[in-house]
Amino acid sequence: MSKSKSAVAADLDTPTDLPQQSVDKISVALNTLLADAFALYLKTKNFHWHISGRHFRDYHLMLDEQSDQIFATTDQLAERVRKVGGVTLKSIGQIAKLQTIKDNDEDYVPPREMLRELMNDNKKMAAAMRKAHEIVDDCKDAATAGLLENFIDETERRTWFLFEASRQEGGNEE
Repeated sequence: MSKSKSAVAADLDTPTDLPQQSVDKISVALNTLLADAFALYLKTKNFHWHISGRHFRDYHLMLDEQSDQIFATTDQLAERVRKVGGVTLKSIGQIAKLQTIKDNDEDYVPPREMLRELMNDNKKMAAAMRKAHEIVDDCKDAATAGLLENFIDETERRTWFLFEASRQEGGNEE
């Protein structure tokens, strides 16, 4: 028998002043962001491991830095779900069901395409964070809103860096 989204084991039932409907909405929004963060983290690491070309070192280091930053969001998102009384992801299977960021399993992706794909994924992530921000605002969850505001800023920074780096790879450098 399947449990509803709001069913929480008694020992995990974190006290909160938020109504259950708000807990459920916040949990769904944050768990989707969490799944996307894991998907984007792994794709960024994949491209970090498989980048090639004359800008290898710069791109390799940038993607490593960005993957670390993305991974750092995962614990904060999951813990926020728990703080408001929800239940968070438990498996790779759940991530696969919830993620909206598409995997890239190609044997070879040219460097510029890698950077552009990650740029678009980060843009999509920022848009999803803004939608989640609207949900948490409606639920009067200021703490989650503040967390998302910082993550949006970091995601926009990654997007900017990827945009600029992908322009150089295209041969527009001086």
